[in-house]
Amino acid sequence: MKQKETIIVGGGIGGLVTALLLSNEPDRNVTIVEKEKHLGGRLTYERHGEYKIDQGPTIVLLPDMLLNILEEGGMEKSRFPLLPCNPLYDVNFSDGSTYTKYSDPVQQKEELADKFPGQEKGFDRFLSDMKIRFLQGRSQFLEQSFVEKRTFFSGKNLRTLIRLRAYQNVRRMMRRYFSDERLVEAYSLQTLYIGGHPQQSPAMYSLVSYSEHEHGIWYLKGGYAHLVELIVEELEERGVHFMTNAPVENLDIQNHQAKGIVVNGKTYQADDVILNGDFPLMDRLVPEEYRLNRKYTPSSGCLLIYMGLDKNYEHSSIHQFFLSSDFDRHMRQVFETKELPDDPSFYTFHPSMVDDSLAPPGKGVLYTLIPVPVGPNVDWSKKEELIQYVINQMESRGFPGLKDQINWMKIRTPEEAQKEGLYAGGSFGIAPTLFQSGVFRPQMKPYPIEHLYAVGASVHPGGGVPIVMQGAKLLANHLQFGSSERHNYKRGVK
Repeated sequence: MKQKETIIVGGGIGGLVTALLLSNEPDRNVTIVEKEKHLGGRLTYERHGEYKIDQGPTIVLLPDMLLNILEEGGMEKSRFPLLPCNPLYDVNFSDGSTYTKYSDPVQQKEELADKFPGQEKGFDRFLSDMKIRFLQGRSQFLEQSFVEKRTFFSGKNLRTLIRLRAYQNVRRMMRRYFSDERLVEAYSLQTLYIGGHPQQSPAMYSLVSYSEHEHGIWYLKGGYAHLVELIVEELEERGVHFMTNAPVENLDIQNHQAKGIVVNGKTYQADDVILNGDFPLMDRLVPEEYRLNRKYTPSSGCLLIYMGLDKNYEHSSIHQFFLSSDFDRHMRQVFETKELPDDPSFYTFHPSMVDDSLAPPGKGVLYTLIPVPVGPNVDWSKKEELIQYVINQMESRGFPGLKDQINWMKIRTPEEAQKEGLYAGGSFGIAPTLFQSGVFRPQMKPYPIEHLYAVGASVHPGGGVPIVMQGAKLLANHLQFGSSERHNYKRGVK
């Protein structure tokens, strides 16, 4: 039997999971070609001696989706040590008050009765409405691809979009359930998980805050990047080939078909080529006559502070959010005026509280994320002032004596992220705006070129590790089992 050769350009989680699913086929050889020396893309570690902490994603959402896809790829769920976060996290407001989120709705309503009396009925309506919308949205959008655009604009889908209130933004949606603006912020900030503005992201993304309650928030022991180590170990055992430190120069396209890739002047032939880099940057690899030349809006960026500590703090959760006195002003600075925030909200991640594999005995690691703008016109001259301001805020609001406990620190900005291959320095691919979602997002067959596909955070169904893995599943199913969708490969060729 002739072996099918599949080349995946990029070793991010989308490429790795696609390889995992495809390598189950006995007649398919899979090669992953990665420009960096390490695999995993956004899922990697920041290391310093015996210390390590996730460089990018930290919160594990939709654990059943994640584990089921890995199991479908032939890996037992028991290989992935997920620890539930209970409580989910604390939201610390600038007035000194705190709201704690729980998976258990009874416990959550007790918290609401104590901190925000009178808001309990709105929370009940939120859970009831969102449960129905989540099931509809998952089956009609997350589990479907829209290579053929007309499949998206069906009467059923349009009715669901109306029920999901896609024409509204997340912030406006949350005001239907909560009258206290602090709660509105606590239930709309989740758009930042995928780099979106709460007032620009369609209301369908309010399902993210619902999923926290329905499915919980989890921590993968060893860090989220440990997921990459486990998958790579499995792929190596299966004989999947890896080429690292191997930037792809261009694609070999003949007669509207992908025939392979070119690395260091050498052509590697393939029956299928899959692009797993940040999608807008992949345009340069295809011949000019096929390029989409579309201008995308990037997601927000992150100013990340990684710290090694001489101790571990005691908190109720490893995850915390610290909101500024004016959350809306911070969002305008990130998404509209493109200036470094002067009073930012930020997120902290302190996994060494529950995982002693991340630091030497008695020591700890701490991660802080500050949403910041991206783009060529951002003035980074006040970066150090911003970092010191946030550290001071951390010390006064949740980590007493922090500055005396720091034994190493590293900063990562969107400038570094852009150099490493993230589109415009955005941390989450393209932004989750209305016209960059669903059918309007790049699809798994983005070009009028046969045997050329795409997967990743900027490709439908979108960003976030489990959702990117779902995109890998859609692609693998298409390659393994075919599809009723037909693509006009001549369309769009100049």
